[in-house]
Amino acid sequence: MRSPISPGPAAESTNPNPGILLLKLGGGIPALLGLLQGEMTEAAMAYVASRQLSQFIFAVAFFHSSEYALAAFFHGRSNVTLSSLLISKQYVVAMVCALLEYAIEILLFPRLKEYWWVSSIGLVMILIGELIRKAAVITAGRSFTHLIRKYHDDHHELITHGIYRFVRHPGYSGFFIWATGTQIMLCNPVCIIAFVVVVWRFFSTRIPYEEFFLRQFFGFQYVEYAKRVPSGLPFIR
Repeated sequence: MRSPISPGPAAESTNPNPGILLLKLGGGIPALLGLLQGEMTEAAMAYVASRQLSQFIFAVAFFHSSEYALAAFFHGRSNVTLSSLLISKQYVVAMVCALLEYAIEILLFPRLKEYWWVSSIGLVMILIGELIRKAAVITAGRSFTHLIRKYHDDHHELITHGIYRFVRHPGYSGFFIWATGTQIMLCNPVCIIAFVVVVWRFFSTRIPYEEFFLRQFFGFQYVEYAKRVPSGLPFIR
């Protein structure tokens, strides 16, 4: 006859077997590690996205606000319109496409955005492009305008010193480097190609058109200057 306080079969079954516990724990470790790895990956991608997008937004905001501020400084606030922000419909479409590509790729191909060295090269290009363009604006002063001059005025002079000693159109070359750098920083392969092609084609038609008037304004002086100084953009003499 079994004692009232002696453990019965039900009580014995509640005592865990150490071997079974180890087996269960061992089976749960991979699942736990997988969960932790997934959470770490999500956190890493959130950091990547916040870093790259914040840099992109700051670069775009600084570029346009500084363009307007410099135009107002050299030409007077009353002579500057919102067009000096350099924001056109085509430009807005381009930037929206860049953000759409970034959103799609970070969802479907997140590892594509993890190439830090590529993103860092883009950031350096943004800084270099800004420096070149702002050096062009500051050096030219009142002679620098966002619209092509078709008529000569007293304040317009041919600038050949400073950064203009090395390239004829540093403002354009600076923007070309800056715009390409924004897409390299975002690791946007499609928009890198698209921005290079579209911006280059824009300047390939703008530069000859602008230089037609510059030759009329400054004659032989500009012809000689154009012979010895490159345009500043690839494959555009």
